Amino acid sequence: VAGRQVRKLRTIAMDQLLPWIQTIDDRRDNMVQLVQRLCNVNSGTMNLDGIRQVSELLQAEYRVLGGETQIRDIDPLESVDDKGKPVIQQLAPLIHITKRTECRPRIILCIHMDTVYAPDHPFQTCRWLDERRLNGPGVADAKGGLVVMLNALRVVEECPWADKLGWEVIINPDEELGSPGSTRFLQERAREADWGLLFEPAYADGSLVSWRKGAGNFDFVVRGRSAHAGRDFGSGRNAIAALARLLVEIDEWNTDPAVTFNIGRISGGGPLNVVPDVAVGRVNVRVTTTEQRDRVEKQFADLVAKFNQRDGISVEFSGTFRSAPKLIDEQTAQLQRLIERCGQLLGIDIQWRGTGGASDGNKFAAVGLPNIDTLGPVGGNIHSEQEFLLVDSLVPRAKLAALVMLNLAAAGSQS
Repeated sequence: VAGRQVRKLRTIAMDQLLPWIQTIDDRRDNMVQLVQRLCNVNSGTMNLDGIRQVSELLQAEYRVLGGETQIRDIDPLESVDDKGKPVIQQLAPLIHITKRTECRPRIILCIHMDTVYAPDHPFQTCRWLDERRLNGPGVADAKGGLVVMLNALRVVEECPWADKLGWEVIINPDEELGSPGSTRFLQERAREADWGLLFEPAYADGSLVSWRKGAGNFDFVVRGRSAHAGRDFGSGRNAIAALARLLVEIDEWNTDPAVTFNIGRISGGGPLNVVPDVAVGRVNVRVTTTEQRDRVEKQFADLVAKFNQRDGISVEFSGTFRSAPKLIDEQTAQLQRLIERCGQLLGIDIQWRGTGGASDGNKFAAVGLPNIDTLGPVGGNIHSEQEFLLVDSLVPRAKLAALVMLNLAAAGSQS
């Protein structure tokens, strides 16, 4: 954001903070228990009742921070169904908690409460794989992150530097869909903040994410002309066949790993003796730069225009890049260096890796907010029934986040 001041970030002497940081050690068992409680309630994105239950549980837990809590409705989900018709679906509201927002610096802390596991998915409850690893839906992504964020903030609020720091928490219900309903609010708030800390899980080896690819979802609706497959086959125009040719062309663009096109789902047709008149294809795209994003959008537009010249065939496409590429600017690099120094003070070796996955950190970066988005616990195999959390990472990662926030507060008070 233009005019946002670049500050030199310093670290406070660890001996000044140690008495408060160490208090998290006593909360270890409670943190593990809260992760289990959260994960044993299904909160698949479209399970509005389950998300409501998790939201109420979180509101009760976060009340200890003393902030002002508001429950905010978000934009509906707009999509097309398998017949190509527009569909509007309600999404659950988000949680917004604020405290001392008149202070500078102001930090946004964010993580989602939804998971990829629907109520009818077989993966619904937690179990121990061994004494170190807890398996369960969302243990790492991102209910463990919700617990880390809460306990880091508790330390901050107990410290004498708390009055130097303004913060707000956003817990959204739709990140696993790309945050279609909450993006507008996230970016409104990001424009008012100085730093962003997000609590997606770290990699299984403890590494944090540096840069991220951008991501977009696109729907292609192809319409043809129905006809009897035996009596009048020649007068039909097969929408499935046209869609197949279109999608093959898209797949053939996969020549550069920096830009990937995944044909994720197709639908169409009915009785086998009828030439199908509608088919829908859904494509996920990942890009590394904004120039690649712009090029892909033009490629799609040109491809659709070409297919629309075919006799009896019409094609419409919709969708967008909800997540722009997240690159590393100078302020983000400063934040990375601060996290490395805080990690050293805590005996945590911080390593960085880029990823093709997108997060709400992409949304923040798109409006200029420097942020790090993997300050949650260490875990792995996310989005699968093998998802696990290394429970002994909960306390160290909460300490790390608390130490980072207190140093941001100190830097702000010196500027």
